Amino acid sequence: MAKLYFHYATMNAGKTTMLLQASYNYRERGMATMLFVAGHYRKGDTGLISSRIGLETEAEMFRDGDDLFARVADHHEHTAVHCVFVDEAQFLEEEQVWQLARIADRLNIPVMCYGLRTDFQGKLFSGSRALLAIADDLREVRTICSCGRKATMVVRPDGKVARQGEQVAIGKDVYVSLCRRHWEEEMGRAAPEDFIGFAKT
Repeated sequence: MAKLYFHYATMNAGKTTMLLQASYNYRERGMATMLFVAGHYRKGDTGLISSRIGLETEAEMFRDGDDLFARVADHHEHTAVHCVFVDEAQFLEEEQVWQLARIADRLNIPVMCYGLRTDFQGKLFSGSRALLAIADDLREVRTICSCGRKATMVVRPDGKVARQGEQVAIGKDVYVSLCRRHWEEEMGRAAPEDFIGFAKT
């Protein structure tokens, strides 16, 4: 039976590279994939999934209110889809996560989602919250803080660390991954015993 997967991590963990490699593996074996990427801050009708190491491919965009089950079902009716991939899955709406679950349950097509778990304030994104609740398989993609510990949090440095603001920021270079200890220090939640160096104020 097909499953709904959620691969989650902080920034710079290689999530997008993993997605592109997995899609390539399907296509190399003659199987078709559908790729989606968040269109919240993109212009035009063409999406692009790109990794930091230079790999990229075109993808369909999803925005708030889109019915992803209907889009995949319509495509699958004309051309068989063997796997669905979703990049930036943290931006999904809760109902869209349920639509992806129906793709796995009713169309028997595996759905692989990749995204951030929490925002720069340590709060769950709506898509990530829903995926953590109902995905069949949760897989953490690990990366490290500059101190060497596992990074589980992100900050948004801009001269000094942003502690308030919109949840969504444009661009992949606006986040830095930290371990929980250094995130608390940078966010002013704990004594600055060992600052990484973003927010020494």
